[in-house]
Amino acid sequence: MTAPTADPGHLAFWGRPDAERAATFAALRRQDRPRWIPFRNRMPFVPTDDRFLAVVRHADVVAASRDPGLFGNEPTAASLYDLPPYLARYLGSMINMDGPRHARMRKVVARAFSPRLIARLEDGVRARAQRIVDDVAARGPGDVVAQVAGRLPVQVVCDVLGIPEDQHPLVTRHGETLVGFSDPEHTGIPREYLLRHGSPGPQHVLPGSLRIIRAGHDLTTLVRRIGRDRLREPRDDLVSTLVHADVDGERLTPREVGTLFILLVLAGSETTRATLAHALRLLTDHPEQRALLLDDLEGRLPGAVEEVVRHASPVIQFRRTATGDGEIGGTPVRKGDKVLLFYTSANRDEDVFAEPDRFDLTRSPNPHLGFGGPGPHYCLGANLARLEVRVMLGALLARFPQVRAVGEPEMLLSSFTHGVKRMRFAV
Repeated sequence: MTAPTADPGHLAFWGRPDAERAATFAALRRQDRPRWIPFRNRMPFVPTDDRFLAVVRHADVVAASRDPGLFGNEPTAASLYDLPPYLARYLGSMINMDGPRHARMRKVVARAFSPRLIARLEDGVRARAQRIVDDVAARGPGDVVAQVAGRLPVQVVCDVLGIPEDQHPLVTRHGETLVGFSDPEHTGIPREYLLRHGSPGPQHVLPGSLRIIRAGHDLTTLVRRIGRDRLREPRDDLVSTLVHADVDGERLTPREVGTLFILLVLAGSETTRATLAHALRLLTDHPEQRALLLDDLEGRLPGAVEEVVRHASPVIQFRRTATGDGEIGGTPVRKGDKVLLFYTSANRDEDVFAEPDRFDLTRSPNPHLGFGGPGPHYCLGANLARLEVRVMLGALLARFPQVRAVGEPEMLLSSFTHGVKRMRFAV
């Protein structure tokens, strides 16, 4: 477990094939308790010698998720690093809050993701998915991420927020930069250097951070401009809700609106994009499952979506920070310890899933943790994501039953998001 390619604490590990990574986590699950792992990929924040507790079993991830009093999201959940102020101003959102403060903010946003409101969105989602499929028919297939998987989620989340269509390319571009904070394409740091050292050198930290700052700045500038318009003329969109929200008698600050906006863009588009791309890859690699799905497309699509999310785990892990002394899975933790909940491992736990490496769209029950563990931080947009994947995948397969991935996908280099940057496809 000390070689970089077999060490989840080294960035090179996250550039290895999925099967090798799965084997490493299977070995970790066989150990008698969660283990401490040195953290060596320091991208792109303040370098530090540090370690994290790798929580890899389904039961332990569930237990930690249900105990926010001991395993908190503050000061940050989406980064192993405590974000410096110049990044926290853009990324320090609701996801990094605990207790009453988190509950109040979540209540404001949750109104936009109620089952009733999501049902209202379905006709619009179907219409957009149909236009995307029509475009593929007219122009021919190329990159499924650019033409299909990356389009619908951004369009839908922008519809919910109230972002005009001419701003969708900006949202897409900057969302890719923020979610790709450890990928060479988005940081400008040579891949060979990252895989060798697991972290940027001093010459790389500032340029990588500047790209993230620029993306955060441009997105918050966009939402502030739209927010000013919505203060004067409210509409039926989430930006209007945010700028008029009353949280304990106070309006949200422009910074709070900006960080919530960035969170919703990333959570509402990037992970759904990855799920759609993985769905096509998995159906290509498992033609018998494709045939089973096509035999009853509408009936089996919901189960197929759940199995894609389980098998692919678009969100690899989230961090928790111990708020006091305690234990998880038999391993003691002390206040301030960093704990990583590896959903990618929990979703392959042999104690929960029979033949966990097998892709089986009829798997039932399927208690995966692809949208996070139970508790106050469970994904607000889970049902919207399910709707988008189900509708887009259904529209694509109905028009092109033999649609398939061609060649190997180009993967995002990340320990956080199991993302697909590009993948050729044919119809």
